[in-house]
Amino acid sequence: MNYTLQVIAAVLPALVLFFYIYKRDAQPEPFSKLLSALLIGVAICVPVAFVEQYISNWLFAGGEPKTLFGSTANAFLVAAVPEESAKLLALWLVLRKNKYFDEHFDGIVYAVCVSLGFALIENIFYVVGSGADWANVALGRAFLAVPGHYAFGVLMGYYYSIYHFGGRSRKVAIKVLLMPVLAHGVYDALAMSGSVNAVAGAICSMALIYFCIKLQKVALGRINELAGK
Repeated sequence: MNYTLQVIAAVLPALVLFFYIYKRDAQPEPFSKLLSALLIGVAICVPVAFVEQYISNWLFAGGEPKTLFGSTANAFLVAAVPEESAKLLALWLVLRKNKYFDEHFDGIVYAVCVSLGFALIENIFYVVGSGADWANVALGRAFLAVPGHYAFGVLMGYYYSIYHFGGRSRKVAIKVLLMPVLAHGVYDALAMSGSVNAVAGAICSMALIYFCIKLQKVALGRINELAGK
């Protein structure tokens, strides 16, 4: 089995999106700062995995959810909340003393870097761990999961910048975490439904594709809105 090819297939989608957001920045950030954001996104994967395992054991006694309600709880409480909370902490660490964080679009750029760092490592584990079916897994995640993390990062960075530069509104502060958690939770709830109900899973698979298309349109709108600020 060619592990090098698997790793390349797993890493490439995150790198493509990284360079896309980098090129959208009219005044690019220092590459070293973006690399730091990417690496801290990588670093949070291990502690987040332990937190997720603890929550999963507490909710499902070490097993898997057996109902759609359980899979939805798993999507939000085991995956979305811990992962997006960790990304927000990482983003705050990256930006709190960053003198280059001086325009609205920077929040999106740094948040996307953190999110893609996380997605990159997560994708390697999924692709390499999928055995003979790795090519299909890599292809599916390249078009759904990795762009999903990218879009969650766009939402977080958008509201982080609006809050930072726009008067410290409590409503906006809540949205910094709430919006990526909601998007992430809905994504995972649709994706996980097939593991507990085949019929619902088929319907939710179509809904997931529609949701991902809409999510990318929303992300692009947020990018376009702040690109000139």
